[in-house]
Amino acid sequence: MSSDPWGRVDETGTVYVRTAEGEKVVGSWQAGTPEEALAYFERKYEGLVVEIGLLERRVRTTDLSAKDAQTAIDHLRTQVEEHHAVGDLDALRVRLDKLVATVDSRREERKVQKAKQTDEARAAKDALVAEAEQLAQSDQWRSAGERLRALVDIWKGLPRLDRKSDDELWHRFSHARSAFSKRRKAHFASLDAQREDARKVKEKLVAEAESLSKSTDWGPTAARYRELMADWKAAGRAQRESEDDLWNRFRGAQDVFFAARSEVFAERDAEQVENLKLKEELADEAEKLVPVTDLKAARAAFRSLNERWEGIGHVPRDARPKVEGRMHAVERAIQEAEEGEWRRTNPEARARAAGLTGQLQAAVDKLREQIDAARAAGNNARADKLSRELEGRQALLDQALKGLEEFGG
Repeated sequence: MSSDPWGRVDETGTVYVRTAEGEKVVGSWQAGTPEEALAYFERKYEGLVVEIGLLERRVRTTDLSAKDAQTAIDHLRTQVEEHHAVGDLDALRVRLDKLVATVDSRREERKVQKAKQTDEARAAKDALVAEAEQLAQSDQWRSAGERLRALVDIWKGLPRLDRKSDDELWHRFSHARSAFSKRRKAHFASLDAQREDARKVKEKLVAEAESLSKSTDWGPTAARYRELMADWKAAGRAQRESEDDLWNRFRGAQDVFFAARSEVFAERDAEQVENLKLKEELADEAEKLVPVTDLKAARAAFRSLNERWEGIGHVPRDARPKVEGRMHAVERAIQEAEEGEWRRTNPEARARAAGLTGQLQAAVDKLREQIDAARAAGNNARADKLSRELEGRQALLDQALKGLEEFGG
């Protein structure tokens, strides 16, 4: 019989292993010596030691799942429990028990971690859904559309929740995207319709602008072009390719008209500047007639100057008031001279003036006599009162005498 600390071989070739529960039969050995039998089953034990060590390392250093780790542990435990090895099987059981505890702890940690990741994923998806639903109401079509596409990529990178929760959140998320897409599509469809309407309106405006480009009715046509421009702005924008072409045609028609008008106005301005010089010369001649000494000659000379004036034509608008004012001043001076002459040669007016003067003179003389009498009588109050009245009558007399002088004495 042969033995070592952990096993023995009896005389029948049966191999035993010692455990805390007593000896367990390992197997029988008939092919060689008892020592060879023990060595063989000891090597099997060492093999279990190596496998357990490898499993411990995998559990400690890799992301081996708890399920796979438990399967490996159960496999090794079966081998230990079958007692087909000679060695400290109880120590192996202890190591496997510790390994089970480690796996259970790891499982719990991963469960907690997974729960945390799930909560974080749920919160993240809730936030994505809330943002998507807010963006669904936005009119910032480009930026909101780009952000929604970015949210989809973020969603794909998040862990899945339980099917019900994940499906509910995804339904809301997807519905928000669809609502935004529907609103954007409706907006651009409406915009396309508006741009088509704008194109039709602008086609008509261009047609009228082109028909007016050869007009020489400068004022009304320029005013109509301003109205057309206001209508153009009010029409809104057409499609880009149409807008640019229509604008070039519209602006080209305006340019043709206004270039022609500018050329004509330039010639007209030059002519009016020359007219101004001629009218200023006439005004110089007219002003030499003032003061009027010979009414008949002045009247004839002014009439001749005025006929030449009327034949000259327009002058620049800003210079017109000044040069016309000079001629009007001469004309008024001649009219005043004519009125003075009329008064001097009008017998009825002269007689009325002489009669008024005589009445006022008599009234002044009478007041002076009354003042002298009042002072002689010592009635100074009456004399002062009559003196104030005399001042008024004397002023009227002076004015009447001046008028009478205009009639020639």
